[in-house]
Amino acid sequence: MRALTYNAFGATPVVAEVPDPVAPAGGAVVRVLASGLCRSDWHGWTGHDPDIATFPHVPGHELAGVVESVGAGVDAAWVGRRVTAPFVMACGVCPVCRGGDGQVCPDQRQPGFTDPGSFAELVVVHAAATNLVPLPDGLAVEAAAGLGCRVATAYRAVVHRSRVEGGEHVLVIGCGGVGLAAVAVARARGALVCAVDVSADSLERALANGADEVVDASIGVDRVVEAVRHWSGGAGVRVGIDALGSPDACRTSILALARRGRHVQVGLLPPAAGAAAVPMERVIGWELDVLGSHGMAAADYPALLDDVVSGRLRLDDLLAPDTEPLSLEEAGAALVAMGDAPSRGILVVDPTR
Repeated sequence: MRALTYNAFGATPVVAEVPDPVAPAGGAVVRVLASGLCRSDWHGWTGHDPDIATFPHVPGHELAGVVESVGAGVDAAWVGRRVTAPFVMACGVCPVCRGGDGQVCPDQRQPGFTDPGSFAELVVVHAAATNLVPLPDGLAVEAAAGLGCRVATAYRAVVHRSRVEGGEHVLVIGCGGVGLAAVAVARARGALVCAVDVSADSLERALANGADEVVDASIGVDRVVEAVRHWSGGAGVRVGIDALGSPDACRTSILALARRGRHVQVGLLPPAAGAAAVPMERVIGWELDVLGSHGMAAADYPALLDDVVSGRLRLDDLLAPDTEPLSLEEAGAALVAMGDAPSRGILVVDPTR
């Protein structure tokens, strides 16, 4: 099969012929029709993710496609079905998974990181009975690609971790794929949303996805905090979400919270980004909640898909505007450029091109 590969961290990605994967026992092979290009893929390419241990490596962890084959022990009825899967592929059998928390499974597999990813014609989904998620009829695969990571990650951060309620003031920092999805999900739940980014185009996209207010992050942490607190009536926001993953974004979110507010850290904070100076004196004195959020288990997808089918959440609006799906060759160039390029929504890769 054709796949995008790189032979070392930071090396130029190239399209190559690699062996077709075989469905393992309990797993499945999915023919990829669309795959999202995510900033986490860029982190992996630069070497920020220690889980990438073998080369050549195939990136890509957001996928939508059709089940091509299944391994021993998997219901053959899956073959031919349109599916997605969470990027955290839980084992399904450990105590953590049995407790309903597959998104933090200690034995998790991740396409594009621990395993070959979805910037390829075919990809393996491990523990298929646990991780395969059927797609609703009528949902385009291009829109569904983000369900594997960014949309599901934002949904869990807003709905399950911070438990956003109608009328609450919510701050979203970083208007890439996760951030725009967080804006849309929070608005769908009736919250008031302020979005922060350094890119004017990204802030424009946030407004198009339902943000009530936007703030240019380039004015600095103190002035952003002041602007957000003013917007929220002076007391601060009830929920802050760092969807970017930077020490400044983390600190800004916490300082902008009202007393007993909730901060959710979604954006990755790899050691290369530097340590986040969390103001613990504020966390203690104001009884703030500081929460991590890591993907979403496949078992929690039905509520998300209900919101999509009902029209409460429009996935098409999260795609980068006026952008056709990228070929594998184009995806390689876009991956390299991602570290400096502002995001205007989800870019989709079509491995069939």
